[in-house]
Amino acid sequence: MLIKNPKFEISAIHPNQYPSSGLPEIVLVGKSNVGKSSFVNTMINRKKLARTSSEPGKTRQINFYNIDDSFYFVDLPGYGYSKMSKKEQEQVGKFIEQYLFHRKEISLIIFLIDIRHNPTENDRLMYSYIISSGLPCLILANKADKIAKTKVNETVKNLQKQLNPLGDITTFPFSSERKVYQDDVWNFIEQFI
Repeated sequence: MLIKNPKFEISAIHPNQYPSSGLPEIVLVGKSNVGKSSFVNTMINRKKLARTSSEPGKTRQINFYNIDDSFYFVDLPGYGYSKMSKKEQEQVGKFIEQYLFHRKEISLIIFLIDIRHNPTENDRLMYSYIISSGLPCLILANKADKIAKTKVNETVKNLQKQLNPLGDITTFPFSSERKVYQDDVWNFIEQFI
């Protein structure tokens, strides 16, 4: 897909701040350092639209990226490594839950997990959360450049067995470094926008 004019639109924590355009929303979830911002930048072929940080847990609001006025990438705050207080974590958890369970424009959830590690307890909780939402989901085994190319497919299958033993949710490898996986992801996303 050729992206011409992507732009950051708004950071929100409350429904009255969400965009009101009615465009489909592709939602990104995953732990704090899994590479959601890098995913956005890679998919739209830009270096710095979504800000990346070497310090996990920087995203504390829901970030809406308008992609050519045809859909949004929506980056949710990550879980796991954040230095937030318990109270802040509860507040963030509440607005994420409110968004995921009440936002009508969500057309697909992309769940990013680190290909190098078995799913954590937090990953499993998020997966259960996604399933209970009833929304379409794509699992991306991210950071595929960090393991040998010959091991990627086998590792993806193993991750899928652990997280989604039924195999009813599409799982792809992904890497912001090796852009060979982009086309598969775009082809999948295009069904939902």
